[in-house]
Amino acid sequence: MDLKAQMGQFLAPEFSLPQLAERLYQAETDPDRVVMRQWIYGEEETCRELSRAQVNKRIKVVAARLQQVADPGTRVAILAGNSPEYVFGFLGALYAGMVPIPLYDPNEPGHADHLEAVFGDCEPPIVVTNRVSAAAVRKYFSAQRERPRIISLDALPDSLAGSWTPVEGSAEDTAFLQYTSGSTRTPAGVELTNRAIITNVAQIFQALQLQMPARIVSWLPMHHDMGIILAVFVTILGLDFEMMTPRDFIQHPDRWIRRLTAGEQATYSAIPNFALELAARHAKDADFSHVAGIIIGSEPVTEAAVDSFLNAFSVDRSVLRPSYGLAEAALIVSTPQTDKRPVISHFNRAELAAGRAIIEDKSDATVAYASNGQCVPHQHLAIVDPETRAEVKDGVIGEIWVHGPNMATGYLNRPEETAVTFRNTLGERQQDGLPEDDYWMATGDLAAIVDGELYITGRLKDLIVIAGRNHYPQDIESTVQAASTQVRPDSVAAFSVEGKDSESLVLLVERADDAQPAGDAEASAVIRTAVTSHHGITPDDIVWKAPGEINRTSSGKIARRVAKKNYVGI
Repeated sequence: MDLKAQMGQFLAPEFSLPQLAERLYQAETDPDRVVMRQWIYGEEETCRELSRAQVNKRIKVVAARLQQVADPGTRVAILAGNSPEYVFGFLGALYAGMVPIPLYDPNEPGHADHLEAVFGDCEPPIVVTNRVSAAAVRKYFSAQRERPRIISLDALPDSLAGSWTPVEGSAEDTAFLQYTSGSTRTPAGVELTNRAIITNVAQIFQALQLQMPARIVSWLPMHHDMGIILAVFVTILGLDFEMMTPRDFIQHPDRWIRRLTAGEQATYSAIPNFALELAARHAKDADFSHVAGIIIGSEPVTEAAVDSFLNAFSVDRSVLRPSYGLAEAALIVSTPQTDKRPVISHFNRAELAAGRAIIEDKSDATVAYASNGQCVPHQHLAIVDPETRAEVKDGVIGEIWVHGPNMATGYLNRPEETAVTFRNTLGERQQDGLPEDDYWMATGDLAAIVDGELYITGRLKDLIVIAGRNHYPQDIESTVQAASTQVRPDSVAAFSVEGKDSESLVLLVERADDAQPAGDAEASAVIRTAVTSHHGITPDDIVWKAPGEINRTSSGKIARRVAKKNYVGI
């Protein structure tokens, strides 16, 4: 049975993830086929290869060990960097009937507070890791009052696999907990069921019209929803999967380009926006003829980043797919599904401030937004007035509400927040056939639909309101970046703070990698003029930062509200 036939038979929401994984493995016709490659970069470039049978065995080894020390339903935290062991830990926990929690290598700086908050919230008694991260994990927990059991997965013998006992599970069981970044609040555990995850994967498969057999190349951190769901499902389906770490890519973007273009199968990857420009600046052109899709998510996609990538590489424009998703929807909500992609349109800035999305020819009076395409199949999406809860007409900016079988059940131990976010009833409607129950999720994201394309304009909580006018921070940030070469790409945070008589605009700006502080004053003057001219407001304060100093989320997005909090605290 070929993979497409298998997927038609098995990729259905009545299965749990381990049931699906095991059924697909048992249907495998070539278990000795290499399916997983870990690229390791040190003094030399090496590749660790694992066959379909070896991957399945290591998953069962982990599951068997977990069954020896805990009961089904136990929460299992994964603390490691990108590696095969991360995938084995995640799927091994599922095979044991337990709930994995993807986290990160304690060696990574800046995550201590988040880690403490997550462990305080869900109290996982077991931590799985690998040899590379084990020392850092043990050091971190040595100072904690409550110490979990720590298991180094690559130290477990293959012989354990034979003692694994299958566990009955339900599609409605919680598959795993995906914690939010906690940029504005204590991190919240998003509860995703087996049904939600499998449904969303089926939605993505259909929306992207994936060419099979597919090959996936990824450096996305596996503690992030896009990184872990991508890695896990590629493994479940037995597709060719090549992995490296985020650091491997950032240090040498050409590593990703070389792996992306090396295969002869239809190849896919997923990246945040900043990776487009980074690759364009530091990687060499290659043969992209087998690259079938690059999904761009996690942060707004910019025209400058798209143009730089297309100018640097011999790649067909349609390969780039700006997409919209969120952890509460498992992964992806919308992606381009027409032949014309990516669609980048220019909107009248003054009309945007008034809540209207009007496309015009590019000029100094417009701002560019990339379309995030159309809803994936079997997903409902409405643009809603957050005050009246009524669906607005096309071309009007409102809050995105989503509804579908891929949605999370809520936030762990947060019934009030769950009710406010997930249990909403849509009021007056523009579309026919929308659900009339109270299971609409209010995302907090602002957008408009124009000519059948979804354009994300920003976050409701990030909206800058000065003198009664709405300003979108990414619009201002784009103006700042374009104003001066002193500015590091995608490294600006714009927000408002309370002033003497009204709100004031503050800009945090990272200096370009090759720029000197001596150029800050001149660049500030240019930036102030550009922002005043384009937006009708003058920055009250421009603060220069060294590269990498502005706060970011775990997915690499600018954390404006954290940056604002730190600024106000100065």
